[in-house]
Amino acid sequence: MTVTLGILALLVARPGRGGELAEFLNAAREPAVAEGGTVTWYAFKINDASYGIFDTFVTDEARTAHINGQIPAALASASGDLLASAPDIRFVDVLAVK
Repeated sequence: MTVTLGILALLVARPGRGGELAEFLNAAREPAVAEGGTVTWYAFKINDASYGIFDTFVTDEARTAHINGQIPAALASASGDLLASAPDIRFVDVLAVK
């Protein structure tokens, strides 16, 4: 299995809502584990306002299924309350993996 595809999503919490965004991301782990095509899924904190998600995939079909799945839909519904701006979502190519 060669991981060559990813999604990087950068998120900025509304002032004072970073803790709630962190809780949202922690809760998103379970649906990510259930996705057969998602090889790795990371939720991370940069600082009290900046967070992110990084996922990896073997196929474009798996990446497309993920972006059309439960986690992005939940993020879209919660974004008005939790996020200061729209998520910065980027499809990336993974160049090297250890």
